[in-house]
Amino acid sequence: MDDSRIIKTEYSEVMQKSYIDYAMSVIIARALPDVRDGLKPVQRRTLYDMHELGMRYDRPFRKSARIVGDTMGKYHPHGDSSIYEALVVMTQEFKKGMPLVDGHGNFGNIEGDGAAAMRYTEARLQKITQEAFLADLDKDVVDFIPNFDETEKEPSVLPVKIPNLLVNGSEGIAVGMATSIPPHNLSEVIDATRAYMKDENITVRELMKYVKGPDFPTGGIVINKDELLEIYETGAGKIKVRGKIEVEKSKGGKTNLVITQIPYPMIGQGISKFLSDVASLAETKKTQDIVDISNQSSKEGIRIVIELRKDADVENFTNMLYKKTRLEDTFGVNMLAIADGRPETLGLKQIIKFSVDFQFEVAKRKYETLLQKELERKEIQEGLIKACNVIDLIIEILRGSKDRAMAKACLIEGVVDGIKFRSKESKIMAAQLMFSEKQADAILDMRLYRLIGLEIEALISQHEETMANIYRYEDILDRRDSMAQVIMNELDAIKKEYGRPRRTVVENSAEAVYEEKKLEEMEVMCLMDRFGYLKTIDIPTYERNKEAADAENRFVFPCKNIGRICIFTNKGQLHTIKVPDLPFGKFRDKGVPVDNVSNYNSQKEEIILVTSQSRLNLYRIIFSTKLSMLKIVDGGEFDVTKRTVAATKLLDGDEVVSTEIFDGQKSIVLQTTGGFFLRFPVEEIPEKKKGAVGVRGMKLGDGDSVEAVYYTLGTGENAVEYKNKKVELNKLKMGKRDTKGVKIRL
Repeated sequence: MDDSRIIKTEYSEVMQKSYIDYAMSVIIARALPDVRDGLKPVQRRTLYDMHELGMRYDRPFRKSARIVGDTMGKYHPHGDSSIYEALVVMTQEFKKGMPLVDGHGNFGNIEGDGAAAMRYTEARLQKITQEAFLADLDKDVVDFIPNFDETEKEPSVLPVKIPNLLVNGSEGIAVGMATSIPPHNLSEVIDATRAYMKDENITVRELMKYVKGPDFPTGGIVINKDELLEIYETGAGKIKVRGKIEVEKSKGGKTNLVITQIPYPMIGQGISKFLSDVASLAETKKTQDIVDISNQSSKEGIRIVIELRKDADVENFTNMLYKKTRLEDTFGVNMLAIADGRPETLGLKQIIKFSVDFQFEVAKRKYETLLQKELERKEIQEGLIKACNVIDLIIEILRGSKDRAMAKACLIEGVVDGIKFRSKESKIMAAQLMFSEKQADAILDMRLYRLIGLEIEALISQHEETMANIYRYEDILDRRDSMAQVIMNELDAIKKEYGRPRRTVVENSAEAVYEEKKLEEMEVMCLMDRFGYLKTIDIPTYERNKEAADAENRFVFPCKNIGRICIFTNKGQLHTIKVPDLPFGKFRDKGVPVDNVSNYNSQKEEIILVTSQSRLNLYRIIFSTKLSMLKIVDGGEFDVTKRTVAATKLLDGDEVVSTEIFDGQKSIVLQTTGGFFLRFPVEEIPEKKKGAVGVRGMKLGDGDSVEAVYYTLGTGENAVEYKNKKVELNKLKMGKRDTKGVKIRL
């Protein structure tokens, strides 16, 4: 191999360049919409392919699989799922302010159910897509670029006549950036566009007289109207949106809260999550006002009914829904789009400006193309009119010519050589003919019926119409005001046919204030079974079922119903849970998994001890680890409010074996996996802070580790079983800390 052909470079430089190239490819060619047509490449290619396949709004539906396959084969080589998902979203009226595709079949629903497979569904273009997105593609209004394998041509952008980026919004995650643009009302956006065209110095505040705010297809109520100005000026911010609640009276004097509109971010699984959150409020006794909850939503719209007790405080309960569930949610705005070939965060006015500039560019190219066609038509019409005036001479030329070329030469240049004429006058007149090449071709192709008097009159009328069109097109191209009026007339027509009333209310609402009813402080019993399910019951219930409760549960201890419980794990973590978050009820009621109410992860750690925080405050805690590190910590150090803190410091490869409350134990017994037992007084264990590692309790042999920890009170029999052999702890020889201990002979 020739070494001169090997290019040596830094690996980091190759990776950096490759990653930047990949990132830009994702940003420009996949994830972000173009500010001009508001479409991502996959959407643009899908719509163009449907246009090419003739799937017009007034023609029969065609299989989605046909659209997906054709789009993937011709324009978008990125997998069928991304194309079909884009197609599905463009049909969903609950996601798009203005659906671009008319779907037939199961295209999913607002509750998060997915669309049927593409082989089952059918689609075609919506009328507005045909008229406002794909019209004039045959008039050279946009540039066409080669597709991925250069076998087809595709438009670099669609000639969209409205600011679609605002109307339909967009969501996408690129590399290092993301876009999130809410949908808006078509009529309002068109009014704002007209206002900008009349005064390019208009401010965002003035534009917002027309665009009140986002108009979500799910309706809802935007509650931070005063913050919208800054969001639309900067292109970024947070919009707070609430669902719409109606109060209905039901039989028996009960009150029904009916949710008829949901926040836009709740689309999909958010509805089922909301239902479970409301049910959880009742289960955890956060509220006792709920009698029943049902989802009665249908094709007619959202209808979630919450039945309340007679004496329920409706306003306070409504505020609780806003505070405790996703009935009040946030839509993060980041109006990022591709502008002039690069990603840019745009404000309201900038998006409208780019759209209007694009409209003028499209209109200029459209009317230049139309003018050129009319000029060609004018040339041919004038040639035919002139020919009709000397038709006898032209017939004489045609009859006297040997071939088409000879006749054409005579018509264009007056060449009469070789043509037989009836008279010298005809020859002299023929030599003076000066038709253009296009006019000559038109004359030679003209049919005899065109010589009928009415046909000649029609030709003259067409010529007058052509001249009027030429005058109109030249006026549009020469005067910006004329072109602006044409664009505004098109916008007015679109607004008149497709505009609809606003669905989202925009207002300033006070923050929801929810007063939690204070629990009456009482002592309860907390139970955790061996599967990690927690619950609380009252003391009398526990006393009646004491034997069963103690036998069936791993941890049983008293606590305050307004306090916290603490969970110590083998990873040295302390997880806390508010007791009010646990279900309180009957002895046989099912508890809640500890994973659901804390940061504890049953896949990664094991529970060593569960007790109440109030009990910890009264005692000290003894920690013992696998590597035989021991310490005593004051329980007050675990009086924390954080959900998770480090309960102790561990060496690499170490974990907690035992966490015990120090309550009168006299001696501690460490048992290793190798069968060594060491018993020594508890008083030899020093008191340390929770951030300390502790001291060594036992010398371990190679590969040995502490497996179990026992305690003795110094009196009475205290025996354990080790490998089927009974070991009496009180009879073990008392040793000293940090010694090897004795090995049990089997």
